[in-house]
Amino acid sequence: MSTELLDVANLEKIVSAAVAAPSIHNTQPWRFRLATETMTLQIRAAADRGLRHIDPCGRALHLSVGCALFNVRLAVAHFGWEPVTRLLPRPDEPGLLATVRLGGTARFSPTPGLYDAVWRRHSSRFPFSARTLPTTLLHELAEAVHAEGAQLGYPDPEETDRLLRLTLEAERRTTADRDRAVESRRWVREPDAAALGIPPLAVGPQDYRDRLPVRDFEAHRHPATLTAQAFEQQPTIAVLSTPHDRRADWLRAGQALQHALLVATAAGVRASLLHQALEWPDLREQLAKPENGPVQAQMVIRLGYGPEGPASPRRTAAQALEEG
Repeated sequence: MSTELLDVANLEKIVSAAVAAPSIHNTQPWRFRLATETMTLQIRAAADRGLRHIDPCGRALHLSVGCALFNVRLAVAHFGWEPVTRLLPRPDEPGLLATVRLGGTARFSPTPGLYDAVWRRHSSRFPFSARTLPTTLLHELAEAVHAEGAQLGYPDPEETDRLLRLTLEAERRTTADRDRAVESRRWVREPDAAALGIPPLAVGPQDYRDRLPVRDFEAHRHPATLTAQAFEQQPTIAVLSTPHDRRADWLRAGQALQHALLVATAAGVRASLLHQALEWPDLREQLAKPENGPVQAQMVIRLGYGPEGPASPRRTAAQALEEG
């Protein structure tokens, strides 16, 4: 397909796919611009939507942009072009996180079902069933992550309990930290005109049992609108990690995360992100076991079969796209 065939409708569809990606607290911290002379889509950080207290170094922002970048690559290939990707292409422009040039005809077709899954994927913070995930699917998820330069590990039940306790400890700290709690609460709200933040009902129900702290966004609950429900006794948890911990690694981790989430969605599996312990450096260090080598934990993912739950709103392509 010739790049001359990129019309406004296709461009908006590609950007809409990017905007459908998950982001920390649904801040959608990205901006897009098409450089028409080179047919290159630029992805920039929206610094005004960064989280100064929760994410001071911007790691979660880079992961969020990495998720959007994977969707761009997928959409570009879906429409028949080869996505030529560069991470951090201009050292003198730190806000330019990635570019995707629309190359010649795509050399291969995207995995069937992944593009359709872009529009159906969203986090489900509701209880999952006790149904076990197929081993073949767990392998597929690990392969998807590996294809993006990261790795996915599945802790045993004892290790899972340890990771969940770290999550609970992180929630307690955030609740006690006024700046972080206020910043978190600001993004759990009824969506405004820009469609940012997480609606209270999308946060999910609360689990009052002490054993299983799968209680996302504990620091900013809306108890008047949420009911207590028991979560699964033996959750399936995956830890996504990278060998290094540089900005490019964060972007690769985001692409790996989104690749895995779309594979899970295509298979009818729900997911939610347990990011709390990653927001505290000392707790983050404890997420990766020393015997696994010098790896850097980037995300903890809860997987299972269960209700879809409400989706958080997204900005439109027009709102996210800047003029070139």
